[in-house]
Amino acid sequence: MTLPDFDTIRDDFEILDEPDDRYRLLIDLGKALEPMPDALKTDATKVRGCSASVWVYPTIAEKGRLHFLADSDAAITKGIVALILTLVQDRTADEVLAMDIAAELAPFALSKHLSSNRTQGIPNMIALIRETAARLAA
Repeated sequence: MTLPDFDTIRDDFEILDEPDDRYRLLIDLGKALEPMPDALKTDATKVRGCSASVWVYPTIAEKGRLHFLADSDAAITKGIVALILTLVQDRTADEVLAMDIAAELAPFALSKHLSSNRTQGIPNMIALIRETAARLAA
């Protein structure tokens, strides 16, 4: 299963009125994440500040494009991780750096629909992605 594109996810999310339906969409999105080997789920790949455990492992794909392996031990959090990755997956470092990831996520109003402990790690994950892109762009 591959991740749908970000615009499709946003359109589907906007159509859904019920919070449970939106949670289900996020959970299904998380199920579509590429599997992350357990060996990569270490303290070094753990995203700080998340109430759930979240791991992100950056790799370089062909033509210098960023490719992330990620996972979480919480279904909704894993869906949020997948949502963020739909924005940055397989893009160049320059494309990622030019993107305002937080602004792209704004239409989802995640803090309105999810508890603060589910969303507090999002800025840290975005920072990790941007730091990885900045390192590669340098």
